[in-house]
Amino acid sequence: MTTNTNHPYAGMWVTADGYIRHELLPNGRYDEARGRKQSAYQGRYSITGNHIDYVDDTGFTADGEFVDDILYHAGMVLYRQR
Repeated sequence: MTTNTNHPYAGMWVTADGYIRHELLPNGRYDEARGRKQSAYQGRYSITGNHIDYVDDTGFTADGEFVDDILYHAGMVLYRQR
């Protein structure tokens, strides 16, 4: 599992409309906001190559892929927020 501040995928990822926001924290945790609800989902993630696996704190799992600095996850497209 890659979990450091220098990892190229750490940071904030958002949908084009800003409704879904994934913050990939450098300690291997994530915090997902939806609309006005901060911390709607939280859990841990691991990255292998361009693949990300999520496990939220309830045990739900999901995954995604980074392609050309875009995160494709569960039917969503998230862009890096700079």
